[in-house]
Amino acid sequence: MSKYAGEEVLVVPRSLLDEIGSFEGIRTEGMDAAIERLLDPANHFFMDRAEAEDDPSHKQLIPYCVIRCGSRILNYTRGKAGGEARLHAKRSVGVGGHINPVDTGGGRTGPDAYLAAVERELSEELVFKVEPRNKIIALLNDESNTVGQVHLGIVHVIELESDDVQSNEDALADLNFTELSELAGPMFERLETWSQFCVRHLAEA
Repeated sequence: MSKYAGEEVLVVPRSLLDEIGSFEGIRTEGMDAAIERLLDPANHFFMDRAEAEDDPSHKQLIPYCVIRCGSRILNYTRGKAGGEARLHAKRSVGVGGHINPVDTGGGRTGPDAYLAAVERELSEELVFKVEPRNKIIALLNDESNTVGQVHLGIVHVIELESDDVQSNEDALADLNFTELSELAGPMFERLETWSQFCVRHLAEA
């Protein structure tokens, strides 16, 4: 049996990314129009994850949520309980995961299903003591490694008034809030590549 136990994930054809404009790293220009096309139900579908992980002709859509409290960013070490073995032991600033058929419950499609997936992932992985404020800031693409070649990130910044946040699962280990300047400096090489793109973007903003 597949290690993904028959999980299905939301994907878009790579050809759609080519149509809206291929890029490397962080993209903010034309982001709203691009996201509208990515989340249009006519342009995406669910695919067996085991197949999708080895199929660069499709991109799995991933909400990648950066949790921010003032000038500090939540970061953690990816534990072995996480679903992506290729990222274990890397430091990350991104919380989120795949969009699954469960997120379409109640007839949700398109953007509504996507936002339901974001809420589900955050509630599964973290416990917030204050209400988070959620904003999409960018798209993220990285063709430099086998993980990035089959995923496309939608980057969110989750603003918090308090750093009272706890991990809700073993995949998020050693949870800390760290100054953005430290993540962009001494800790930068320890970060997974998507986190490096996000930290560099936020530090330059």
